[in-house]
Amino acid sequence: MNKAYFAGGCFWCTEYDFEKLVGVTQVTSGYAGGHVDNPTYEQVCSETTGHRESVEVAYDSTVITYETLVDHLIRIINPTDATGSFHDQGESYTPAVFYLNESEKEIAERIIKEWDEKKIYKKPLAVKVLPYKNFFKAEDYHQKYHEKNPVRYGMYRMGSGRDEQIKTNNQLNPKQ
Repeated sequence: MNKAYFAGGCFWCTEYDFEKLVGVTQVTSGYAGGHVDNPTYEQVCSETTGHRESVEVAYDSTVITYETLVDHLIRIINPTDATGSFHDQGESYTPAVFYLNESEKEIAERIIKEWDEKKIYKKPLAVKVLPYKNFFKAEDYHQKYHEKNPVRYGMYRMGSGRDEQIKTNNQLNPKQ
């Protein structure tokens, strides 16, 4: 199994959207990229730790590629918002790909460049490509939140505008 790390705004929604992919075996919500060990949700939301709400995606590379995962991230977020994601704003909600090696870095940068070169959006993509520093699993109540709290999750997701953005992303750049 390989692992990949992404920030796409609310980790509940990012987790849910990655779980749908064939070849993804597990998705864990957590915090990546900051300077505090084992931060809490409250610390990350305070915007003082440097972490982003993120997901750890375990996947079978014989079934799904890293390239597909990066492209999927762009499709499930508002990729041009450098200040957050939907109604969640602040550094902890900004999009990023955390690469583990030079190959992953090159793939992420290439995919972002390809989206930008198509001039799909009026603004360039705001997805940062950052070296992996750390990942800390979020508190248990955040894991599989959509299953534990389906009503609250559904209301949150509907109100966030994420599903409309996903629809727009896929209409603007359909999968080939």
